[in-house]
Amino acid sequence: MRVEYINPFVETSYRVLKEILGDSDVKRGDLYLKSTAMPVMGVTALVGLAGDVEGRVLFDMTLETALAVASKMNGETLPTFDDLAKATISELANIITAQAVTKLHELGFRFDLTPPALFAGQQMEIAALGGTSDTVEALIVPLITDCGKIEVNVAIRERA
Repeated sequence: MRVEYINPFVETSYRVLKEILGDSDVKRGDLYLKSTAMPVMGVTALVGLAGDVEGRVLFDMTLETALAVASKMNGETLPTFDDLAKATISELANIITAQAVTKLHELGFRFDLTPPALFAGQQMEIAALGGTSDTVEALIVPLITDCGKIEVNVAIRERA
């Protein structure tokens, strides 16, 4: 996976979260790679990428973190993870990926995005792209905020 693909997602995620969460401190945790199916924390927004590359970006967080982020973004305490909270987390994923892809377009890469899909529940797992002989590693970038940890999970490969 080329670093040119990853950096815009990491930088944009950090900047957008800092902007949207206002007074929240945002720190980047240690990056790590994951090549097998991995459990998700409870709420995951998934955006697919197609064009010069294929892949996906996940924004993974606990239900509590998602509710805290959605509450901050809406300027009110949301008591449950209802349709407004779900739409807010989907929009956060949309904002970050759209801005990252714009940066990539400026660098000459061509991507199209799928609309965000939101998954919420316990004991879910996201499998890596490809079959057993053609697995794509996912780079995980933990971002620690006052609302909780949000993991930006990027798996991209160039089209063959």
